[in-house]
Amino acid sequence: MAVGSERGIVGGIRIDLKRLHETWMEVVYPRQRGADDTVLGKWTPDSQLQLVLYRLWSAVGMPVIALVYPLVLLGAFLRFQTRRIDSTATRLGVVGVIALSVLVWGALIALARFQLDLDPGGLVAVIAASVVATVSAALAVFTRRVGGRGTTVALAYPFGMTAIFLPPVVAALFSQDVASVVLPSSDRLARWLLWDVLDLVGLAEPLVENFEREGGAYALMWLGISVPLGWVLGLLVTLADLVRPTE
Repeated sequence: MAVGSERGIVGGIRIDLKRLHETWMEVVYPRQRGADDTVLGKWTPDSQLQLVLYRLWSAVGMPVIALVYPLVLLGAFLRFQTRRIDSTATRLGVVGVIALSVLVWGALIALARFQLDLDPGGLVAVIAASVVATVSAALAVFTRRVGGRGTTVALAYPFGMTAIFLPPVVAALFSQDVASVVLPSSDRLARWLLWDVLDLVGLAEPLVENFEREGGAYALMWLGISVPLGWVLGLLVTLADLVRPTE
């Protein structure tokens, strides 16, 4: 069983790398990916110069493939996780997702009101977070259903990330207890993004001059993180679909 499993893994990797290499070759040359068993077959060079250029392009693709393949594996893992969530969301539908979110957050609001004895600001924080999470989750499901691949990557994934990241920050704007946990971590992340990432492209100084790291700025920061992060996740899943297509 172990030997068979190992051969299966090695065989799968070989297929992945072959598809990646053929995709790379097809950027410049026709009939490369999956053309072996077609009527015309794979295109091959018919002159010495074309053969040299063909092999040169193939060699250039080797380090590119070595860098991209780990992203393919990550995308395959993310695809497995997201499709489990997507399957559940599809069965529920937009109305079902809203109803489930209202039910869960309603229970949390009731717990906060009657069991935790939160102050009015803390209760408002939970309510505000529930609104953000419910709206974002509903938009993620809606944009996933009405659009194709482009809409899913451009909108559904960012809305899904917003449903995860933004509610704690929204709650922190209304509750000092939540803020004491969420905002210091957000401040450390903001400093790192400013001086270790954005400063490399000259954006740190303008942001420091025009924005204060307080209140709603944290919500804007996490919104700014969740949107591109959603795009990255969507592109990784798309890459996995390209290399490892499923039924």
